[in-house]
Amino acid sequence: MSDILWIFSHFQLRDLVDIVLVTVMIWGLFLLVKGTRAVSLMRGVMLLVIVVVLASNFLSLTAFSWLIRNALPALLVAVPVIFQPELRRALERLGRGGGLISFSSSETARIKVTRHVARASQLLAERKHGALIVLERETGLQEYVDTGVPMDAEVSLELLLTIFQPNTALHDGAVIIRGDRIVAAACILPLAETSHVPRGLGLRHRAAAGITEQSDAVVTIVSEESGDISAARHGRLVRHLDESRLREILRSSYKRQLHDDFSQQPAQNGS
Repeated sequence: MSDILWIFSHFQLRDLVDIVLVTVMIWGLFLLVKGTRAVSLMRGVMLLVIVVVLASNFLSLTAFSWLIRNALPALLVAVPVIFQPELRRALERLGRGGGLISFSSSETARIKVTRHVARASQLLAERKHGALIVLERETGLQEYVDTGVPMDAEVSLELLLTIFQPNTALHDGAVIIRGDRIVAAACILPLAETSHVPRGLGLRHRAAAGITEQSDAVVTIVSEESGDISAARHGRLVRHLDESRLREILRSSYKRQLHDDFSQQPAQNGS
């Protein structure tokens, strides 16, 4: 108690300014990487650092503490290299004056989004118009948003149908939805690295599996050849869906629940 009183008795205005500046810098760093995959990586690094510090201090591990102290300079060099793509994009956004703070959509808005996406998928399937719709969740997809055409438009049935109209400029690529906004269209997604995608399926399905391998996004795919509706999560596909089934999957995903289909139903073959 006396130590705390001593600290406060010697506390000055410049100390307060010092603390505020450090807090603002840390807060700003989190805002810069917000919306990218670096957030998950940063959480992992912070958790690892906390565990290492607690283990070395409370367990008195001499050799382990020596290893950590000597590895720290290498870690300080490695972190900027690991986060280089995300930091570059974030600084570019800051330089363009783009907003760094995003607000989560309400539950009502999310239900509206799932309804529009499911309905649009059904209509596109009936017309055999190919579509690829990505719903961003916890893992930021800004690096893929940057590959497309920025839109920042409210999700609507009419807009989704227009984007995926054949022979239009934006139909050949993915639409990425963040919250209740279409942030970009004609986005380029990574292709799947695993064998979960059945043979005979095209690039849309491989791209859907690819983006869900690298993030927690949920993707809706409409086949241009067969008109089949599919959904992807965690690199796996669930196929032959109708509007109501797709809507259930999207709603459960927004609630952060892994639907039984993705853990129990194997990938299906066929067109």
